[in-house]
Amino acid sequence: MKLSVIILNYNVRYFLEACIRSVQAAITTLDSEIIVVDNNSPDDSCDMMRNIFPEIQLIANTENVGFAKANNQAVKIAKGEYVCILNPDTIVAEDTFTQLLEFAEKTENIGSIGCKLIDGSGTFLPESKRNIPTPMVSVKKIIGNKNSGYYSDVHENEIGKIDILVGAFMLMKKEVYDAVSGFDEDYFMYGEDIDLSYKIKKAGFQNYYYGKTSVIHYKGESTLKDKTYAKRFYGAMQLFYKKHFKRNFVYDVAVTLGARLIPLISSSEQKTQKEVHKYIIVSDSAERFKQIQAIYSDKNCVQVENLDHFFRQIEEKNNTEIILDNHFVAMKDIILIFEKQLGYYKILPKNSTFIVGSDSSKNRGEVRLLSKQKNGV
Repeated sequence: MKLSVIILNYNVRYFLEACIRSVQAAITTLDSEIIVVDNNSPDDSCDMMRNIFPEIQLIANTENVGFAKANNQAVKIAKGEYVCILNPDTIVAEDTFTQLLEFAEKTENIGSIGCKLIDGSGTFLPESKRNIPTPMVSVKKIIGNKNSGYYSDVHENEIGKIDILVGAFMLMKKEVYDAVSGFDEDYFMYGEDIDLSYKIKKAGFQNYYYGKTSVIHYKGESTLKDKTYAKRFYGAMQLFYKKHFKRNFVYDVAVTLGARLIPLISSSEQKTQKEVHKYIIVSDSAERFKQIQAIYSDKNCVQVENLDHFFRQIEEKNNTEIILDNHFVAMKDIILIFEKQLGYYKILPKNSTFIVGSDSSKNRGEVRLLSKQKNGV
């Protein structure tokens, strides 16, 4: 088997379904498998998996064992030559895996590969390519240089060697994962991806950023930005520093103060306010248009059945909500439309009964259920 796609889920049932449907479309030509690990979600994620995707292997944990341990569980039983660690709040293009595997097969000494991540508004996520969080980098970030942790030598649309990848999307040979003993289970949440990337680099492999394919990472779904997040993240960075760098009194004090002070001054992100004047539903189905239109009741909804006409419909860039029907528009084209940043976006995943979207990486996403019709979608 060529590829095992591993998705760790916690309490994001609809985003998980959308993710799986995009992955299924992306592995149709590959000898592959999907493994979902659920960390005891309080929602109906496991019921959804058993009812909608009974053919997919599900590991249903009875407690939240954390990011590292849960992914290690799945990799242990994975049959693929390659494994892809994937967040449940992501959407991949139909050719994402084939592109990356082709690149991996012709690249010597390859470690882990990441790709270009964008949020639900189409904005590039700079954590797609990161620097090693050395003590000096950590100190710079603590004193206000927010960009110090991001790798700038490779453009977001290019391919190049980098040090650290983000755990939302990491593809590597299973033998590389096993060679460095996978994720370090001393980390419960946050920092595991940094630690794994660094272990791969120290083992003599080269990590790569591949900016020729983009993946949507809604981000706010699996990571809420608040004081709890800040405390856990900087605690993880403190653990990473102690594991991998020699002790130095000045850095010890700086990193320890950062881990303690930043959570105290962090505040929860405020939900972005938006004003929508028009809803453009890109679909070739009158029935699905009616179902989506019913969500917005008396709002100004317009159906567009031609992508060329779609671009002409965009009059007020920041005041338009665009609902893209995946039955009609391929995920790869949907992602390209996201990157044009034409308005606010929602997706109707193929064979689903809901639309999902998020206006920025700082906010939780939105799920809207379609009205039930006689013939469904």
